Amino acid sequence: MTNKISNRDFHSQIVELLKNARQRVVQAVNHTMVLTYFEIGRMIVEEQQNGKDRAEYGKELIKELSTTLTKEFGKGFSQRNVEQMRKFYLTYTKTQTLSAESKSSNKPQTLPADFKLSWSHYLTLIRIEDVAERSFYEIESVKNNWSVRELQRQYDSALYTRLAISRDKDKLKELSEKGLVLQEPKDAIKDPYILEFIGLPEKSAYSESQLEEELINKLEHFLLELGNGFTFVARQKRISFDDKHFRVDLVFYNRILKSFVLIDLKIGEIKHQDIGQMQMYVNYYDREIKLEDENKTIGIVLCQNKSESVVEYTLPEDNKQIFASKYKTVLPSKEELKSIITGE
Repeated sequence: MTNKISNRDFHSQIVELLKNARQRVVQAVNHTMVLTYFEIGRMIVEEQQNGKDRAEYGKELIKELSTTLTKEFGKGFSQRNVEQMRKFYLTYTKTQTLSAESKSSNKPQTLPADFKLSWSHYLTLIRIEDVAERSFYEIESVKNNWSVRELQRQYDSALYTRLAISRDKDKLKELSEKGLVLQEPKDAIKDPYILEFIGLPEKSAYSESQLEEELINKLEHFLLELGNGFTFVARQKRISFDDKHFRVDLVFYNRILKSFVLIDLKIGEIKHQDIGQMQMYVNYYDREIKLEDENKTIGIVLCQNKSESVVEYTLPEDNKQIFASKYKTVLPSKEELKSIITGE
């Protein structure tokens, strides 16, 4: 029996070794492919610049190159794809040039970027025109190992805009240079949270328990929406004192902030009693649950609607722990999202 267990252990180690090796091979292939497409883009741009009638010559050059590469290598080299290689080079050369100019007065050198994502990721990124916004999504994709689908979702839900709206100029610059950096509780807060992945209609008469159930069923998606460093701890966590019992809807822990994060779900508009209840939960966790080396507990009340005045006057002026955020169960349009964020 012991020998069988030992063999199983040995086999598992070999399997893991091969899986890691294959993953490294895939990463190396992806990296080589991206660098190659960057170089093809550079060659196209330089050749186009040598043409007499640049616009006409450029179109013909891409068309002929597409035909040649398709004959030689098969699919993947349509005119559109070849044009995207050109755009890829132009996009990232410009980004590097701007970066170099901001750091040195000398003439910037055009060098390949340190590409860490797949070609499919970059096809999504080069469609983002704003340099700072594109840089943010690239950094976050690398840090959080986002799939292409998740990158597209985060962009569609305007994550950058949702985070940027409450930041000053220095914090906004930090987003584009370092991605999301969690230094204090408010850095982890979004308003609104986009929960379209749970599949509940925006104006459906669902209950708070149904909302909670769907979030737990799609916990992996919810953790991605919450952001960096979140881990799930409990649902309907009971706290008791003086023969009274209360339940916190969802409890998380943020490893970066070293804080418990309590979430209460509310259907409709938030009331001052909801904020007061969260204050009680947070106080209890700070006094009874958190360890000495952990930071103060964070409380988030997720609601469909809120009065900023009710929130402002219910909470103390120096509040740094309790937040009220809206949530949307249907992905809003860009215009709707802008209106929600700005309150216009």
